[in-house]
Amino acid sequence: MSAAPEPAGDGTPTGRCDLPATAYAVLGLLSFGRELTGYDLRKWAEHMRFFYWSPAQSQIYAELRRLKSRGLVTERGEPQRGRPDKRYYRITAAGQWAFRHWENQSELEPPVIKHSPMLRLFFGHQADPDRLHELLAEYLDWLEQQRAELHQIRADLLPEFPYPHLVAVWGHAFYDAELASVQAVLDELDRMSADPPD
Repeated sequence: MSAAPEPAGDGTPTGRCDLPATAYAVLGLLSFGRELTGYDLRKWAEHMRFFYWSPAQSQIYAELRRLKSRGLVTERGEPQRGRPDKRYYRITAAGQWAFRHWENQSELEPPVIKHSPMLRLFFGHQADPDRLHELLAEYLDWLEQQRAELHQIRADLLPEFPYPHLVAVWGHAFYDAELASVQAVLDELDRMSADPPD
């Protein structure tokens, strides 16, 4: 990850701002311009589970503390009767600068694939053939569910969030391709079972 100079209050760079990708994800959610609570951020971040990250609430608050300590977000308390104050967070001008620098200047990190079904298939010589088929069929069902959920989110995004909508379009195409790939593997497994190698 490349380092971004940390801007002063007037937006000019004054040093370095090394942040993990999860911190930039939180900054990005705040960059839509809304004042959000940690709970709001957790709900918004849940939509990113389709392609990147599904954080715990504690992770959200840890990143907010980091961002606040660097002057990249502000915090505002709102008193509640009989309950702890509600905390609202907003991105600062320095936070906008740091996020835009990351978005536009940092090198793109290639995705890291950790594909559990594919790993199990790779070692299929040790698997019971029926169980392996069952596992892939379960994965197929999961993909169908994810695609259906993403379809609903995609319908709700426009016109206010055109770029997240594009990510949803990408995700929908990904799940379509993944479904076709798994079905092709299941068909090949069926062929192998009908005509086992010598």
